[in-house]
Amino acid sequence: MGERIWTAALVVIGDEILSGRTQDKNIAQIAQWLNVQGIRLVEVRVVPDVESAIVEAVNALRARNDYLFTTGGIGPTHDDITVDAIAAALGVGVSHHPAAVAVLERYYATRGGATEARLRMARVPDGAGLIENKMSGAPGIRIENVFIMAGVPHITAGMLDALTGTLEGGRPVVSKQIGCWVAESEVADLLRQTEKAHAGVAIGSYPFFREGRTGANFVVRSPDEAAVDACIADLTAALEAAGHQVAAGGI
Repeated sequence: MGERIWTAALVVIGDEILSGRTQDKNIAQIAQWLNVQGIRLVEVRVVPDVESAIVEAVNALRARNDYLFTTGGIGPTHDDITVDAIAAALGVGVSHHPAAVAVLERYYATRGGATEARLRMARVPDGAGLIENKMSGAPGIRIENVFIMAGVPHITAGMLDALTGTLEGGRPVVSKQIGCWVAESEVADLLRQTEKAHAGVAIGSYPFFREGRTGANFVVRSPDEAAVDACIADLTAALEAAGHQVAAGGI
């Protein structure tokens, strides 16, 4: 018997992906994140914002994989139907999750208030738990082996961050970070090259705007601590060579 391989599937939900208006960036991001956890992404399906299509894809893929991720369709508008569709797939009702309501009320307190539309983002299939989202308030949702994530890639990244190291069957992941007062776009190539040079290592980039300045933290992850340290050292050297001051441990 070889080592059991844990598998995951992804359902990408959204008319805008199928029409070509939006290019999906989540497939690569989720595949790489799973890879670092030691879980293999084995199939991806792209479906429209149609309940029957979502139900069919979710039920087929969750049955034959250890995990199923979905991205898209969990915003505040009436055509964001993912939560209802997944509840239908699982045969459960939908209700407002009290912790999600509290998160949204806090988040929107200074942003015009938690309107009824915004509180739609607190609706979850009955029995679900939440996935923390530090970026935009509205949490992701976890129910059984299904993980319901945002469609916006940098918000998905934050949700994946919250899940790092928590999936059964995954390897424990070591993560370390550095920070820099630099626009993410300025160092995108440098990040890509460094990541390519270090097999089995993922670099996550988390831009922010603080004190009137643009910066980013770079999180390096791998199951292998020595590989993380080597990548951090190379990335630090490359950023410094490009004239950027690097903050060990992040900003």
